[in-house]
Amino acid sequence: MAEAKVPAVSGNVMFYQNPQPLSQEKHAKFGVKQVAKPFEFMQDQHFLPLTAPEFGSAAASFPIIFAGEERTALAVMGIRTGENLFVKEGVYEQDFYMPAFARRYPFVLASDQPNDRFVVCVDEAAECVTNKGPQQKFFDGTTTSAFTQEAFQFLQNFERDRQATQLMIKTFRDLDLFEQKEMNFQGQNADGSPAERQKIADYFAITEERLKGLDAAKIKEFSDNGYLAVAHAHMISLGNWQRLVNMTLRRSQAEQASGKTTPAKKKGLAKKNK
Repeated sequence: MAEAKVPAVSGNVMFYQNPQPLSQEKHAKFGVKQVAKPFEFMQDQHFLPLTAPEFGSAAASFPIIFAGEERTALAVMGIRTGENLFVKEGVYEQDFYMPAFARRYPFVLASDQPNDRFVVCVDEAAECVTNKGPQQKFFDGTTTSAFTQEAFQFLQNFERDRQATQLMIKTFRDLDLFEQKEMNFQGQNADGSPAERQKIADYFAITEERLKGLDAAKIKEFSDNGYLAVAHAHMISLGNWQRLVNMTLRRSQAEQASGKTTPAKKKGLAKKNK
């Protein structure tokens, strides 16, 4: 896996192929329907952004890291590029936490900078979005449906949490709490000998040592505003690296047994499976 980077955004947000401003005029007959593979849209994303309030729940499922110049908080959901270990055949593994970034789909807030506001959009290309007998309509007559109003509230909460997370990360950076880390793995060759050591990821992490370097007043402030709990959840989450390695090896072995391993995925653990 290459260095952890913030998911690329080129005009639109990750996942969204054709986000359009939601309007009664255009989407009066639109809504969502159930589909067989509801989370297929995220199965090739191995990093997903997280907000600070999610750290406690997410820490039990996967590593939470900080990446890039902005130290963006990310859930690590795979160690091979283009593979989300928590999605299988379009279905999410329900025993694990799902980031709010994915749960808001197919809705998203888009920034309307000229008017200094956010606009609610829906991905018209989403498989679940339809104008042919939707199970949950976006509009009831000329007003938004209860389903859509609930989605609006979710988007507002997500945006509030996103901004709060940016402020928290700035505080951590200003106090120099981040250290650069790397995750390595050494598996076994077919003959049982140690395989070549392989770097899985470069990332930034908060360390206990740097937290202990804060004065008592700052520690109390962090305890009161929740930053201390977030930092500890992050540190605990790093124990999940081995889970990802084990999940990847099992999937790789299953792919090899079935002959379905793709060239892109072979590259990710080639050194481990010599």
